[in-house]
Amino acid sequence: MIRVGIAGVTGYTGVELVRLLRRHPEVEVRVGTSEHYQGQPPDRVYPHLQGEAEFPIVALEPGAFAGCDAVFLALPHGVAGRLAPALVEQGIRVIDLGADFRLRDPAAYQAWYRQEPPAPDWLRRAVYGLPELFREQIRGAQLVANPGCYPTACTLAAAPLIVHDLVDRRSLIFDAKSGVSGAGRGLSLGVHFAEVNENFKAYNIAGAHRHTPEIEQNLTALAGEPVTVTFTPHLVPMTRGILVTAYFQLKEPASATQLLDLYRTFYAGEPFVRIRPEGDLPQTKQVWGSNYCDIGLAVDRRTGRAVVVAAIDNLVKGAAGQAVQNLNLLWGLPETLGLEGLPVYP
Repeated sequence: MIRVGIAGVTGYTGVELVRLLRRHPEVEVRVGTSEHYQGQPPDRVYPHLQGEAEFPIVALEPGAFAGCDAVFLALPHGVAGRLAPALVEQGIRVIDLGADFRLRDPAAYQAWYRQEPPAPDWLRRAVYGLPELFREQIRGAQLVANPGCYPTACTLAAAPLIVHDLVDRRSLIFDAKSGVSGAGRGLSLGVHFAEVNENFKAYNIAGAHRHTPEIEQNLTALAGEPVTVTFTPHLVPMTRGILVTAYFQLKEPASATQLLDLYRTFYAGEPFVRIRPEGDLPQTKQVWGSNYCDIGLAVDRRTGRAVVVAAIDNLVKGAAGQAVQNLNLLWGLPETLGLEGLPVYP
């Protein structure tokens, strides 16, 4: 039995980890930490957990995870960078769901997050946790940087075209929409009901969103040369889900049938990537509550562009589900263990 702790257990990502791990046959959640709910039982904070979660909620400190084999860090950026090395040195495997270890360039982290980055040697030791592209590196890791939700959907949408050099890498456009849970559980004016309901807005545009360098880092690694992108996120009045519509200028004419065959071959055997049939584009409702990434595409022959659509649940494949997928890889377990649930519909 893998004994795990969850730092930040009362946030949306933390409680999603609890939901998924509750049905994982090889995992026992031993402890959770919270800034505001120390000493309270989990089902007092989240009544839907009644009778399903009996671990203690304690203060966040290095000794909180004594006896754990693995710890999930669902914390604000800047915190995991200090905590993760101490846990790894205790022999605990760490899966960080925050941003601290995602960017390999310390200067990039400082520029985008306005904080001191973790030590360069820890950035080098961390493995980027997107299983579909970095599975073998993840298997032997002690520290996994779980990808961001937007970068997960954008990277999976683009990877086959980038790897096979089928598109102009100077003109990559990602138009993305996210549900409100992506902003976390903390209160702010921007996610107030009256501000979000019946509203639809772009934010952090023109290269201002912190996930931009993560997307560029991933695609640069796949391309073998520097890649820059235009990434525009939007907030939509729904709880869960991310839908990315990506635009790629094709170097040579290709049909949707040809590109879909390419995607099916590229992701053959991947348990959580589903390629939609031609003429059928994914929707957020079709992956709700699951660890799937659904991908569909069309070709605009008039402009010579491929339009690729990817849908994920931001709290599952975009966060907690992918973290459980990485835990399974670290322990040599079937990658789908604990993640077999189908999407909830409608």
